[in-house]
Amino acid sequence: MSDSELTVIPGARLREAPILLLLHFHNALRQELADLRRLAAEALDGTNYGGIVPPTIVPTVIRELRRRFEFLKLVNKYHSVAEDEVIFRALDVHVKNVVSAYTLEHTSTNDIMDLIFHYLDVLKKEDERHISKAFQELVYFIGTLQTSICKHMAKEEEQVFPLLTQQFSTEVQAAFVWQFICSVPMLLLEDFFRWMNTFLSSDDRENVLQCIKQVVPKDLLLQRVVISCIQATEQTVTGEYDKYGKGSLFLNDRANFQKILEVYKSEGHSKEAMKPSHEYPVNTTAQHNPLDSARLWHTAYRKDLLEAAEDLYSIRDSNNLSGLAPAVVQLKFFADVIVYYSNSLDKLFYSMCIELAEDCPAPSYQRFLDDSQIEGLQLLLYSKSENDVSARNYVDNLCDKLKLFVTGIRKYLAFVETEVFPFIVMNCSHEMQLWLLYTGLEMMPLGLLKCTVTWFSSHLTEDESKSILHSIKQGGHMVNKSISSLLYEWVRIGYLGKTSIAKFREELHAAFENRSSFLSEQIKNTSAFPYLQLNNSTSYSSGMSFHVFFPQKQKTSTRFSTYVIENNNIESSSRSLESKPVDHIIFFHIALKKDMEYLVSVSANLAENVALFTEFYQRLHLVRVLHKTQSDAEDVVAFPALEAKEIIQNSSHSFSIDHKMDIEYFNRISYILGQISELFVDTLNGGMAMYRQLCVKLHGMCKSMYKMLSDHMNREEAELWPLFREHLSLKEQEKIIGCMLGRTRAETLQEMIPWIMASLTDGEQKALVLLWRKVTKNTMFDQWLGEWWEGMKSYDIPKVNKSNVSTSVSPQSTTDVLEIISKYLPRGEILSKSDTVNHNMIHFETIIENDKDMQVSKDQNDHHCKACSEFGKSNTERLTIDGQTETTENSVLVLTQEELEATIMRVNCDETLEPKQKSVIIQNLMMSRWINKQKKSHPDDNARENNNNNNQGVFPSYRDSHKLVFGCQHYKRNCKLVASCCNKLFTCRLCHDDATDHIMDRKASTMMMCMKCLIIQPIGPTCSTDSCNNLSMAKYYCPICKLFDDERKIYHCPYCNLCRVGKGLGIDYFHCMNCNACMSTSLSVHTCREKCLEDNCPICHEYIFTSKNPVKALPCGHIMHSSCFQEYTCSNYTCPICCKSLGDMHVYFRMLDAMLAVEKIPDEYLGRTQDILCNDCEKKGTAPYHWLYHKCPRCGSYNTRRI
Repeated sequence: MSDSELTVIPGARLREAPILLLLHFHNALRQELADLRRLAAEALDGTNYGGIVPPTIVPTVIRELRRRFEFLKLVNKYHSVAEDEVIFRALDVHVKNVVSAYTLEHTSTNDIMDLIFHYLDVLKKEDERHISKAFQELVYFIGTLQTSICKHMAKEEEQVFPLLTQQFSTEVQAAFVWQFICSVPMLLLEDFFRWMNTFLSSDDRENVLQCIKQVVPKDLLLQRVVISCIQATEQTVTGEYDKYGKGSLFLNDRANFQKILEVYKSEGHSKEAMKPSHEYPVNTTAQHNPLDSARLWHTAYRKDLLEAAEDLYSIRDSNNLSGLAPAVVQLKFFADVIVYYSNSLDKLFYSMCIELAEDCPAPSYQRFLDDSQIEGLQLLLYSKSENDVSARNYVDNLCDKLKLFVTGIRKYLAFVETEVFPFIVMNCSHEMQLWLLYTGLEMMPLGLLKCTVTWFSSHLTEDESKSILHSIKQGGHMVNKSISSLLYEWVRIGYLGKTSIAKFREELHAAFENRSSFLSEQIKNTSAFPYLQLNNSTSYSSGMSFHVFFPQKQKTSTRFSTYVIENNNIESSSRSLESKPVDHIIFFHIALKKDMEYLVSVSANLAENVALFTEFYQRLHLVRVLHKTQSDAEDVVAFPALEAKEIIQNSSHSFSIDHKMDIEYFNRISYILGQISELFVDTLNGGMAMYRQLCVKLHGMCKSMYKMLSDHMNREEAELWPLFREHLSLKEQEKIIGCMLGRTRAETLQEMIPWIMASLTDGEQKALVLLWRKVTKNTMFDQWLGEWWEGMKSYDIPKVNKSNVSTSVSPQSTTDVLEIISKYLPRGEILSKSDTVNHNMIHFETIIENDKDMQVSKDQNDHHCKACSEFGKSNTERLTIDGQTETTENSVLVLTQEELEATIMRVNCDETLEPKQKSVIIQNLMMSRWINKQKKSHPDDNARENNNNNNQGVFPSYRDSHKLVFGCQHYKRNCKLVASCCNKLFTCRLCHDDATDHIMDRKASTMMMCMKCLIIQPIGPTCSTDSCNNLSMAKYYCPICKLFDDERKIYHCPYCNLCRVGKGLGIDYFHCMNCNACMSTSLSVHTCREKCLEDNCPICHEYIFTSKNPVKALPCGHIMHSSCFQEYTCSNYTCPICCKSLGDMHVYFRMLDAMLAVEKIPDEYLGRTQDILCNDCEKKGTAPYHWLYHKCPRCGSYNTRRI
């Protein structure tokens, strides 16, 4: 969904699911953000002002933007907190882990909003010459805010709202919406609906009205109040507050006198009526002074607060916690009431005192809301449970905080009564005092206002209640008539006792009990404190005041771990912990953040420096590909692995949606980049206007992308990363990272590895390389890295160079091999260094052994090729041993069969040798005699081969001679390879192997011949001659395997270090690090056996790892050729290695049951049993005697054996 795309909500659907009313707010917010961005962009471009921004227009635009952003900030704050405290918490009871992910997102836009207000302040002070630059930054951040909020809302609409409509009935959804309405200040509620209605069509307005009537309880006065807010229209009088309401003027910052005066006059009051005169005499009698009702409220508040404190102290002293729950509920109520009351005094009354002070000084300002008085108490009341905090300690801490709170209340209320109220009475008219009181009441949420009024009314005497009811009637014209009537009814009901103390406390409990508090966790099973649903007529979420007024106290923390991490310290915290395999994700995040920072900086200079375009284009493409690869791996591997542990559910869905939206935004950036690339040529010819405009747009999108990715990665690291570290073992973490890497193509890894390393410190680089080695220890990954990345030299990974696979042997290596063989020859025969027949073969195999257990049988005959090429030389060479001269081949041929067997026995009994080393030495000892015999029977072959090397094969070969398609029966390609072993030209290695008596080492080839021009040249993807004009040798070329193919889909696996047939890792194949095998994605769940492919087929004994024939994975985890499997299963149903059944044999076993049921056992064997071991379940047991079939008593299998 794009930032401006709206969600359609049919009226019938809205009546069925009232919770969808919030989607109308989403649509209004989208349109408001789009309008704000358009307004700022037009001011920047000067489209409405003749091409420039006139200085006289700028202040007007800035004021308009600031006013609208103040309103937007307020509305979005209350909307976000209401979602967190009401809707998400209710949903979390049914669908876990929704709250944490979206609550983190709600706080992520605060820093952008602060930057917007910062640049608005800068623009007010900036001179004319620097206006454009500041405006440009403002437009960028407005775009970033728009992208961030719209993305969050789209995620909610995709994940949260479908869950809400599925999990809750229409009535429960209506209750949530009503609680939402009752938790928003009444001033803002009216502004909110007026603002939202401006973006609705007439049909949508009617649908919203009908939905609200369905949501509001069947209370005539309540319905009038809420419906009057919805039906309120734009007022005809002019004023700043008209479009965005007086709520934003009074609820954001302290209202100044000008704001109060404008609102006061706009409601029909005259400026002269503000101050006392003969028409509005100051009456100091209690029954006529409006502020005396506030003094009565002070008295009631102090009295009940002291009683609540005494109750808590009694609970502490008696150590009886049964009465703790009601006491905490009352304290939450008193805390919330004083917070809103103090807020109204601060923003209305004290502002009036400052502005009206002329001859007499205003009261000294005292701020009530500080850490020592209210914040500490609120933080404790709404704190989440901690396992190491007992209920006793909780009560002690609560008493300490309450003591400070009571002391502060006394001092604060005394200050208000002795200094603030008298000053207001002396300087404000009776009408103005009533207006201030009613406006202060409207700054409270509807739900809290009812609780406060009914509680206060129950403390009044008859005369006091009559005075207040009279004041309400007298001041009814100061506020909405429906609100005045509702207040009158609440006071009357409270005084007459229609709401009993017990019923009031029950409603108070329902409104203020919070499931996330410490108390609900510690005493939730106490019979004295049952959990009550929010079913009263004016529900209220008590946690909202804490989150609205003290947002700085909220830390980004996960409820599932012991980590508490600030957003801006996530990266530093992660680096300070001990490195674990899952840190691979963190290292990727570090590199991605740094590269996005780089892209933002480069995009800022694209308009002025055209030369940066190519670099930016390539870098963005790289980041886009790597981000998609990592995102897909996390969605498919990491998140499901965490949810499979049943630690966290549903939260990963939110991050998967993030990935999808990030990819969509990358696509949008790529689209803009494509438009710029089309204009790139024009910029060279002077066409810069459109190019610069698109570059500016691109820079803004890059900033938004950087913000989106940073927020997403920070949330992952704050919520999911600690869970990976805490709840998954090192082995499980290695498996997850191995699966993620196993889905990554070699080409992507070749770009990703240097890219990540460039962003890490030396210590982080070493930790990451060590992690890769652990994860890929069973594979050829080290060898693959060494073949192409020079950077691996610094990490002590041997690089496979051509000398390792050539026919030359270093003198030191030759000496080592001769010393090994000489120990086992009889009569002290010692081979000289020139005996290249045998030691070349052994040396090659030893290199392969040392090279990370490379596939032995893949190149098990490559040493023959090298040996043959040296045989001509070695045949004429002589060596001197003990004063005698003999030919090289005689050093082995002189051995009799018995001596050869004795030599082999000595090798086999040598415990200092590894098994593979023994196999290599024995193999070479046995095969050297045959090779020497072959050479003696064909003495002239080598000479002829040497003479023909320069001429043989210098002609094209065809895969289709009629169509003149180059290639061979194995591959379609346009080149031939020069075999390094025999220096001959062959179309492919398979053609070489078919025509010769040895195996070609494909990786050793360095030269090729183009079959079009017949020129031998260094191997590469294209022909280097001018006549061929860069003719491609094949669509696919692997520089490691020296493989060319023009027909099939082939990929190089970095873990097999071989080319495989398929679309690629992460597409249709993945590499299992434990099995060291490329497998189809359909086998993501399989039986793992370490290095299962590095073995021979149990039927034909061909080495499976490098076999060209299809293989089949058996249920037990063993491997054999598919053709061998077909033939073998014609007469067998068990694995030839482990004897487990090859499939579901229940039908066959039931047939055996039926057969044995009718078979008669001789009398002498009746009652006899046999001990058996089941091959399938691996359990021991006993079975009735039979000469062939024995059924396992545990699993019913007949695949058993006697023990």
